[in-house]
Amino acid sequence: MLKQHLQFKLSQKLSPQQIQLMKLIQLPTQAFEQRLKQELEENPALESGKEDLDTATDDYDDMYENESDSETIAADDINIDDYLSDDEVPDYRTQSNNYSADDDEKSVPYAAGTTFNQYLINQLNTVYLNDEEWAIAEFLVGSVDESGYIRRPISDILDDLAFTQNVFTDEVTIKKVLSIVQELDPPGVAARSLEECLIIQLERKELTPSIELAKAILKKSFDQFTKKHYKKLIQKHNVTEEELKDAISEIEKLNPKPGGSYSGNTRIIEHVVPDFSIRIVEGELELSLNGRNAPELHVSKEYSNMLKGYKESKDKTKSQKDTVLFIKQKLDAAKWFIDAIRQRQQTLFITMNAIMQYQKEYFLTGDERNLRPMILKDIADEIDMDVSTVSRVANSKYVDTPYGTKLIKEYFSESMKNDQGEDVSTKEIKKILETVIKNEEKRKPLTDDKLAAILKEKGYPIARRTVAKYREQLDIPVARLRKEI
Repeated sequence: MLKQHLQFKLSQKLSPQQIQLMKLIQLPTQAFEQRLKQELEENPALESGKEDLDTATDDYDDMYENESDSETIAADDINIDDYLSDDEVPDYRTQSNNYSADDDEKSVPYAAGTTFNQYLINQLNTVYLNDEEWAIAEFLVGSVDESGYIRRPISDILDDLAFTQNVFTDEVTIKKVLSIVQELDPPGVAARSLEECLIIQLERKELTPSIELAKAILKKSFDQFTKKHYKKLIQKHNVTEEELKDAISEIEKLNPKPGGSYSGNTRIIEHVVPDFSIRIVEGELELSLNGRNAPELHVSKEYSNMLKGYKESKDKTKSQKDTVLFIKQKLDAAKWFIDAIRQRQQTLFITMNAIMQYQKEYFLTGDERNLRPMILKDIADEIDMDVSTVSRVANSKYVDTPYGTKLIKEYFSESMKNDQGEDVSTKEIKKILETVIKNEEKRKPLTDDKLAAILKEKGYPIARRTVAKYREQLDIPVARLRKEI
């Protein structure tokens, strides 16, 4: 038997306006401009340029506040969405309440041009190959990744040729065709390993004692070379330190990623447009919002006049009522969008101003050692907003400063205490660590233990594992791989 019962439950839901505002806040300048252009194209009731918003919408507000005729449509008594088709509803009104920034479609411009694989195929057209060899060569080129390598075993390629291309061959033939493909440009393409890639490039160079030694090192002592065991290399190849240095210099000139050197390769192009600008005027900081983030929008006067005409009309037909529903929906959307734009401008400015004041000493001097420890909550508490709002501003916005254009989130960092008990930014410690490593003796690079000891002497008592973490974040290799001769 079914049982029925009542249950009270509290839940939070975001209104369409809140969803719209969050989406707009997180957009950087260029994406915001595209969103603005899209809204202007989709909503004829929204126009750009100077116009008095209140004047343009007085008739619209007055009509729905004073409508009382029983034969007309009262805005409060009707669900407008029921009268609209799906394609008339703005996308921000159909989004799930469980909105996530990760769900956004992100688009960026791409460079035009021939793909890397097509570039290799074009070169193959100049090589004489029989039908079987051509099929194998084309398959091998298709297996080349964006770095220029073929990272699949010959046995796997042999099976794939049989199953997918109906080409039955043997490993000897595949290796023969592979050697032909490896003669294509750029040098080193279609290699199966870094070692093979570098050797192929050396084979194309004019033979000199340094080139010959470099090939011998790669073929016979590649593991010792990668680990920079220079003393063992000198003993094994019976050469002087100067000869070894010249050979290593030749290897360092080679390209470990031949695919990346192809200028026609399709790749992402990122254009950075600063959302804010900070200037120092008479010793004080001056913040300004990029004008492209503050467009002048207003509600179409023509649409307002349509509503006014409907209000003054004595005979209101069904088609007129349907029309006014459409007009009301477009005017609603226009007013919501304009309000969201204004709130976006205010939120961006308030957030960035709080960040600027928090890091005032840095922005006045440009010295990264003056960066204060700062987390999202610090700014959120300062401006009385949610942490997620500050995160949306910081993660995708750039600021133009006298010291360069930087991503705002770069100014956020955790804190550590120095030997005097003062809170210092981890960025300050990383900067000092980077300087110490840059000035170290490259013949005997400093280990993480020694780096920790040096930082402790400078007043930053941090553990060796913390030094290793910061070093990796700075993309600096371990001491053994920093060694030079």
